[in-house]
Parts: sequence; structure tokens; C-alpha cells
Amino acid sequence: MSVRTGQEYIEGLRRQQRDVWIEGQKVDDVTGHPAFKRGIESIAELYDLQHRSETREPLTYPSPTTGEPVSVSFLQCRSVDDLRRRHEATTIYASTSGGMLGRMPDFLNAVLTGFAEAYDFFAQGGKHYADNVVRYYEYVREHDLCLTHALVEPQINRAQSPADWDDPYLALRKIRETEDGIVVRGAKMLATLAPFSDEVIVYPLHRLSEKEKDYALSFAIPLSTPGITIICREGYDTGRRHFDRPLTSRFDEVDAIVVFDDVLVPWERVFINANVELCNNIRSRAGLLDYAAFQAETRTVSKFEFVLGVACLIAEAIGADGFLHVQEKLGELVGYTEMLRGLVKAAYLDPVESPYGYVHPNMKPLRAATLLVPKAYPRMVEVLELIGASGLVMTPTEADLESEQIGPLVRRYFQGRAASAEERTALFKLAWDIVGEAFGSRQRLYERFYVGDPVRLSAIAYLTYDKEPIKERVRRFLNVHRVAGSSEIGR
Repeated sequence: MSVRTGQEYIEGLRRQQRDVWIEGQKVDDVTGHPAFKRGIESIAELYDLQHRSETREPLTYPSPTTGEPVSVSFLQCRSVDDLRRRHEATTIYASTSGGMLGRMPDFLNAVLTGFAEAYDFFAQGGKHYADNVVRYYEYVREHDLCLTHALVEPQINRAQSPADWDDPYLALRKIRETEDGIVVRGAKMLATLAPFSDEVIVYPLHRLSEKEKDYALSFAIPLSTPGITIICREGYDTGRRHFDRPLTSRFDEVDAIVVFDDVLVPWERVFINANVELCNNIRSRAGLLDYAAFQAETRTVSKFEFVLGVACLIAEAIGADGFLHVQEKLGELVGYTEMLRGLVKAAYLDPVESPYGYVHPNMKPLRAATLLVPKAYPRMVEVLELIGASGLVMTPTEADLESEQIGPLVRRYFQGRAASAEERTALFKLAWDIVGEAFGSRQRLYERFYVGDPVRLSAIAYLTYDKEPIKERVRRFLNVHRVAGSSEIGR
């Protein structure tokens, strides 16, 4: 196979028999359900980009095995140019949603590519597991599948490990092995895009202890596998017009919990089997998730640019762009956007060699980006809220504009200094989706926590940073200028 079209992606979902639930109702066909339909169509548009004349070349490359075009998101990088191609492809995808689709298919493709490169890492648990990873990577690449992942245990009792819960089978664990594979039971979340995806990859996010050995698993499996139930959060797309909910109506990617009820995972789909050390090193071992971090921060650059653009247009539309305090706030957003852009650019222009012999983005600036985004994005939304003020609430609908009776009044009283009523209303509806709707609230929460607890991330940044060279520079400075007869500093 080659890269899929959007229609082929949709038809693939339609053919699957899956146990998907939303708001207490089982969904027989996710492609036709109102909570999913328009989001699925947005993902389908990403697949179609791979076939358009203007984007086919930057989004695909020849398969190493068949020569047919496959997604650049599977490219194993050997040079800065390869990294630049990954960056360009993600930027093209992200631009279609203003960076608001956090789980575009290229994200899990990036995760899987990093796994496949790390053959020696998975081989520590057994060569056959490493072979499984590589074969699965090639399978997904050649079939252009859409994946989600499920990493986190249900929030039942965070004061205890899952092994100490009254019911130790609430979190996903292995219950037995058979000739055909391992049998697992329990649940994992937060599977963003699960109802839109073909398969799910599982691996632990948090560190495990030796008593949690049966929880130390990594595998991939079709979401249509018997025994899997997908329970979705409520849908944010309630069928409103695109004009009135321009983001919610297109890009609600829907999060879910995935429940495994004695599910058989075939041996060829198992990557880590009851190996605590390997599971604990997935996030910390250099190389495995570098491409994923690169994709995530590249996408977020598009998101920062988008919010900055909306804020600038609103300020101009209502004549607030001449006020010094508004200019100061917009300048703050410019600073966040350019800082993030610079960090991402530094990551691929100053690459490193991975432990497995590939060229990877430099994780130092990407780690700095993961510290910036959880603080900067909520502030950017706050600034957008401060500039739009009450205008964000008092906004008419497209139906108001179309009304023969009140349309003329709406067009008269909702115009802006530099915008017609239609233009101003469309702009404020877009801003409301970012600051006031459930969609926008979920986006803020997502950016705060999508790579983990921001407090812990900052602490880890300090603990793992190579501080000795800079501390030694300070010691040398103090010792050169110390008072005669005093002892050396730091000795």
C-alpha cells in the first residue's frame, strides 16, 4: 500500500466493528455520529494533503521497502535536511488547524519511528521484542494507519500505586501468558483521538516499582480487538455552524479511556513484557521520544502564531491596537512565539547523534520548550481574553446576520473600526472558541499537562541539567578575584 486518501481513512474506520461509547450510547459507526463526524473529516483532510500536487513532495518520501510514497512522519533521520523535512511536514499539517489538533497522526508516527530506531533498547528484553517493534513500525508505515496511545492509569487513588489498590486490576496489567500472547485486563487513559484511530499503542508514563512488574508492558493492538471498550468524554461538537464554532466544529479530537477486558495481545504485537527497567527508561533513555517532542513543539509554534494572529486582528478590528497597554500585551505574545520558534529551530539546526546512530533534534532546547509552553499558552489565552473583553460575550450568530428582520441592525451595531459586522463577528467567534468554549478550556488544560506535571518537569530540568561547567566558571571567577589570604571558593 501507499499513503491513504482521506476517503480511504474514513472507509477503514467504517469497516471496523468497535465498542465505542459516548454519553451512555454505543456508537455503531463513528464516521456518521455527530460527535465524531466532523473531527474525522478534519483528520481525513490531513491524509488528502499527501496527494495534493503542492504538498505531496514535502509530506512523503519513497518507502525503503516498496518505493511507494509513505509519510515523512516515518522518516528515520540521517541529516539536518531530514530533520528539516520533518519540521516542514508537521508545520504543513498543523497550519490546517492553527495547531489546535494535538494528536495529528504524525505524532504517534513519530513515537513509533523513535521506537523502531531504538532496536537495541527493546532487544534488552529479548531480540524477538525488538523485531516486533521494527515489524510493527514498517506495517504502520506501509498501511498509513492512524494511531493513538494510552499511557496513564485511571485517577482512582494517586496516593497509592495501582498494585496497592483494593482492586489491582483497575490499571492495565498482564494476568497470564498463553501460547498465542499475553492476556491483559484493566484500563488506560488519556487516549486522545481514540474513536478516530485504527490502533492503540500502550506504554507506561509513570515510573514503576518491582512489585508492579505485571503493569510493565508495552504493546500495540487494533482498537477493534474483542474485549476493548472505548469510553469517550462528552463531545464538544454539538452541531453548531462552522461560522459560530469555527474550531469546535472541526477539531474536537475527543479523549477517551480504553478498557481491556481480558484482551489477548498476540506475541508479535508485544514490545515489553513485565520488564520494569525498560518501561522506566522509555521516557528517560535518550532517543526514544525525541521525534515526538520535536513534532509536538513544532505543532505548538503554529498554535502560538495562530493565537497571536487572532489577538492582533481583534485589537485592530476594534481600534485597540493604538493603546500602549494593548501593544505591551501583544508584544508579550510576540516574545513567547519567537522564543518557541527559536527553540524548535535550534533543535534541528544543532542536532545530536542518537545512541542508535541516527541524527536527532537536540533535546536541550526542546526540554526548555516544554517548560515554556505550559506557562506561556494559558497566558496567551488570557491576553486574548483581556483584549477582546466583553466583546467576546456579546457576539451575534450567523443566523442573526442572515435575518431579514434584525440583520441590518446587527450589521450596523456589530461592525468594527477596521472590519464589517460579518468580519468582526467571525473573528470574535473564533476567539470565543479559544477562550470561552469547552474546546478552548480543554486546549489550555492540554498544554499545561500534555508532557506531564509542569512542576515535576521543572524539577527534573534542574536535576538533570549539567550544572558543573557553569558552577566551575563562577568558582574560577570568585577565586581569581578573592581577597588575598582567603581560602579558595568551593574547595
